[in-house]
Amino acid sequence: MDNLWLVLACLSTFALSAWLTHRFLDPKSVFHVLDHPNERSLHRSPVPRTGGVAILAALLLGGLASAMALSWPREVGWIALGTLALGLVSLADDRFGLAVRYRLLAHLLAGVLLLAVGLGVDRLELPGWDWVPPRSLAWVLSLLFVAWMINLYNFMDGMDGLAAGMALIGFGALGVLGWQGGDPAFAWGCLLIACAAGGFLRWNAPPARIFMGDVGSSVLGFLAAAAALWGSERGLFPLWVAVLIFSPFVVDATWTLLLRLHRGERLWEAHRSHHYQRLVQAGWGQRKTLLGALALMLAAAFTAVRAVGLPEPEQWFLIGAWVGLYGLVGWKVRQAECSAEAR
Repeated sequence: MDNLWLVLACLSTFALSAWLTHRFLDPKSVFHVLDHPNERSLHRSPVPRTGGVAILAALLLGGLASAMALSWPREVGWIALGTLALGLVSLADDRFGLAVRYRLLAHLLAGVLLLAVGLGVDRLELPGWDWVPPRSLAWVLSLLFVAWMINLYNFMDGMDGLAAGMALIGFGALGVLGWQGGDPAFAWGCLLIACAAGGFLRWNAPPARIFMGDVGSSVLGFLAAAAALWGSERGLFPLWVAVLIFSPFVVDATWTLLLRLHRGERLWEAHRSHHYQRLVQAGWGQRKTLLGALALMLAAAFTAVRAVGLPEPEQWFLIGAWVGLYGLVGWKVRQAECSAEAR
């Protein structure tokens, strides 16, 4: 009976997210705030950008409903508090615009909430290698990890369906790892997030009628960091497995950041130099680029789930294969640009 209630809670989360997202399409809605195209945008006309409010509201209500059948551990309360606080700050940013320093402060405070409940980067693991950093360094690494996951998710939310697709696949994979590890609370929590993102994706698939805005991207980035640290702390998987699941975002955002640093560009300025943006500009279009990205996400999620429990040599083989594959992706993007320039 409890499992049936939890399934209904997940389905209700999906339905509520889809319904609220559709409601926010109405210009009369208080949550109808338009995103006007800028130097970073791939869209050409104003689009509502408050779909993240629907994701957040559906997720919080789904979590409350699930509490009737599942005893959430104390970590969930702190994660929910950080999620709500970050969502409110991001909503203010979407509506009125906040200075970068205030947004970064909110991101760091969200990381502090996770540290307060014992969720942090307390060890760095790779197959056959395990290092426990000093506590002060662990705190710094934890805050940097949380802040970077929030920001990279925001950077990658620039194309129809991309951020919601990553959430649907990424948290779905984490949910599978929770089931494999015998932790139903972790599994159901991740599945609720996937359902909330899936409901929004109904209206965000190309051509998108609404965007998730900073509320959605910041919340999903924070939850990705929180789930990675929570699952690692529970011993469900090493942290590198969670990073592999979200590696389509982690690699693109980090690669682009380092490349812009090398070029001496101003990091706070809007740009269109992420891999997905470059492919769209090279003539792939958003639908083809999204399908390629989703295939990459599914492959990363599948191999990450399979990696848990494999012998160390096979885990290293998977890591090496993905390093090579992402190098190939970078080369493919450049080839697409060269072909477009030659036309």
